[in-house]
Amino acid sequence: MEPKQFLHNFIGHLSTVNAHKWMVMKHCFRVGLYKQGLLHDMSKYSFTEFVPGVKYYQGYRSPNNAQREAEGCSTAWLHHKGRNKHHYEYWMDYTSDKDAGMAGMKMPVKYVVEMFCDRVAASKIYNKEKYTDGDSLAYFMKGKNHYIIHPETEELLTRLLVMLKEKGEEETFRYIRKEVLKKGAK
Repeated sequence: MEPKQFLHNFIGHLSTVNAHKWMVMKHCFRVGLYKQGLLHDMSKYSFTEFVPGVKYYQGYRSPNNAQREAEGCSTAWLHHKGRNKHHYEYWMDYTSDKDAGMAGMKMPVKYVVEMFCDRVAASKIYNKEKYTDGDSLAYFMKGKNHYIIHPETEELLTRLLVMLKEKGEEETFRYIRKEVLKKGAK
């Protein structure tokens, strides 16, 4: 990569990661998840994730997708999802039924809420001025058929994304703070 292109990608990727992290932090703070907001996605600054992020930076989508297309897998994503509990992929495991294979384990509610905040922030960052409150739901539904996710985790995430689309941010964040997280699921 040419030095000029490297600098462009470096600044672009760092700016995207910082903007995303800041937005997720603000969303987490709105619902009372202060520690998760502060610590969200710290692994993105690790060598394993940051270098491919710079190499495959495009600005309009995750560099993990570009790395996956170019190399057959995303080593940055494999590293990331194994260290961040707000990704349903972190919670995949073999079942006790040896004939059933892999399954999604039920996620603690606080991580489902962080996943919601993460998805909303990612939609805002990548869609910029075209963002709508329905974008995160549309993105989730587009890939839903290949997810390995626990049914209760999927139900809660879907409910929150639908509420965001139908009732907006204020009502959804209030509901999360007053109802979802108050039900002893922290």
